[in-house]
Amino acid sequence: MSRRWLQRYIPSQERLQRTRSLRFMHHMLGDPTLWMLSRRSVANACMVGLFAAMLPIPGQMLVAAFGAYCLRGNLPLSVSLVWLTNPLTMPVVFYFNYRVGAWLLDTPARAVPDHITTAWIAEKMADIVVPLFVGSFAVGLALAITSNLLIRVIWRWQVSRSWRRRARRRARRQHS
Repeated sequence: MSRRWLQRYIPSQERLQRTRSLRFMHHMLGDPTLWMLSRRSVANACMVGLFAAMLPIPGQMLVAAFGAYCLRGNLPLSVSLVWLTNPLTMPVVFYFNYRVGAWLLDTPARAVPDHITTAWIAEKMADIVVPLFVGSFAVGLALAITSNLLIRVIWRWQVSRSWRRRARRRARRQHS
């Protein structure tokens, strides 16, 4: 994962500090460690952002921001990863989480009717809530750990590959 590629898509610290709706977080936005792009900060940001994205709660972005602050992850990356569960993907992701939770709890999963209505959801909510939260927590935890480890390994591999390339170029220049 290239640092330049990430910097292209992450909003600047100054831009977020000027945003009115984020004024209550002004002290946090001024912390330079939350804007660094290092192997640890990117891995922690992905871990927190993906975990928060899987939670079926309002305020996922606040959870991701608080997690990034506590774990010194990259704040904009962490908060932006929450949008993996956007209004288009949310039903599919949360249904998958529900199925995982039902499997973990060894309870039969409810079949989805042809036409989902709010009345059906309200009627079945008591049966759905516990497996949904258990599944969301389990999937979020699995994604968080996997993404953290994967990013650290890929980042380390790219750095070592870059060093080897530079060493080969230096050796070619010395032999020329």
